[in-house]
Amino acid sequence: MKKTVLFIHGIICCAAVMAQEPADALRFSWYTPGGSARTQAIGGAMGSLGGDITANYVNPAGLAFFKTGDFIITPLYQSGKTKGTYLGTTDQDKTQRFALGTTGFVMGSGDGRGNVRNTSFSIAFNHTADFNSDIIYKGKNTQSSFAQKFAEELNNSGIKDSRVETEFPLGASLAYNTYWVDAVKNSSGQINRFETSAPVATGLLQQQSIKNRGGINEFSFGMAVNLKDKIMIGGSFGVPILNYKKESEFVEADATTNPNNHFDYGMFTDKLHTSGVGVNLKAGVIYKPAEAWRLGLAVHTPTFYSLTDNYEASVVVNDDVPADSAWKDNSKSYMNDQPSEFKYLLVTPYKVIGSISYVIREIQDVTKQRGFITADVEYVNYKASSFQPDADNNSDETTKNYLKSLNNAIDKAYKGAFNFRVGGELKFTTIMARLGASYYSNPYQDIKGENGSKMNLSGGLGYRNKGFFIDLTYIYAINKDVNYAYRLESAPYYAANLKNTASNIVGTVGFKF
Repeated sequence: MKKTVLFIHGIICCAAVMAQEPADALRFSWYTPGGSARTQAIGGAMGSLGGDITANYVNPAGLAFFKTGDFIITPLYQSGKTKGTYLGTTDQDKTQRFALGTTGFVMGSGDGRGNVRNTSFSIAFNHTADFNSDIIYKGKNTQSSFAQKFAEELNNSGIKDSRVETEFPLGASLAYNTYWVDAVKNSSGQINRFETSAPVATGLLQQQSIKNRGGINEFSFGMAVNLKDKIMIGGSFGVPILNYKKESEFVEADATTNPNNHFDYGMFTDKLHTSGVGVNLKAGVIYKPAEAWRLGLAVHTPTFYSLTDNYEASVVVNDDVPADSAWKDNSKSYMNDQPSEFKYLLVTPYKVIGSISYVIREIQDVTKQRGFITADVEYVNYKASSFQPDADNNSDETTKNYLKSLNNAIDKAYKGAFNFRVGGELKFTTIMARLGASYYSNPYQDIKGENGSKMNLSGGLGYRNKGFFIDLTYIYAINKDVNYAYRLESAPYYAANLKNTASNIVGTVGFKF
């Protein structure tokens, strides 16, 4: 177990101008997907129910229930707060935003006779994943310093000459040039090792703040066919557009305010912008063994992303020599005043979804249905994520070895997990009442106590009459995760336990044509 921890740490530090880590792969695959207000009110369970444009993103076979045309638009509002607990101290931050959710149309056609009763086609836009959060946590640490990760990077590199000033422009060189990391020399004046200049033994007041922004918006093109009202088969082609921005700041300060220990505070600031486009396929089938029952099975291929990272970092250290003096350095000064750019491919995990629905008074006239109960079980193999070099880097052995090691770290850090969604609806002529819940289970291997989960509780109302419909849903989300500001080989390091709670309001307006 210890070897695995050290291995993951070593991978993060091994490349001078690359900033990927296993957490990036998880971020882009472990999320609660969006959908129409109706779908989200029933916990997102759309694996066998059908009749909603969100079927594009869960089980496209559900599009086959459309016999006419629907157009919908979904605005949404999100408000959340994140509590971070680190070394016994708890702090919190808040965020809120408006966004555009599931929007698009479905068109069904057919005479309802013969083997092929009808076919359906859909083009849709969905806010598939949301990364927006503000995180802050702090605590007093008497065991380790943030700068020790840079000292370890230099010690592991084997470089003990002036190259340390420039070889690691995204971190270790910045810390060395600002005296956050000191060189310990032998009697001959040669560098023996590197160590932090921060006074760990007397305590450091540490604080991490992170602003996450962006999300994944996916365009989907779906088709489905209804065979004898018994078997529905469908598929969709997805084009997700990924945009993620992170700004983080880590500060550690001398807890004693001693002016004679040559350290007041050190601050590491970094900015990451990840953007790109991917492709995926989804296919599924829904079978009706009896009039009231629906069984669904869907498979999602991995998403194949082509991504670009732009990354920059800076360090400010006040060492009280002379009093209130500050040393500064930043990565752009080594890169023609530009952020570090790295292009690569990311392959996210596949998904398999099984589902069952029971429709109360299942008859061809949907206006006479009285409700339903539905549930999905989804399996996602999070450890199957992988980074690959893009075409420009195919001949770069350093890049290949780095990404291979990173993929090994992902394989050891994460595991496959089951996710669950359940919901129901009662229909009162033109008014519908809905409840739902979803639970996304822990994707971590538990290397060092990591544990995470996501749970949504939802409820909503709908109105349908004369070709017009409107749905309104409230979702209360509880997300638990961990964050490591740094990982070390030679000293203890600690996770911040994060708990995010959010209130989301989703509205969908649509009409038939």
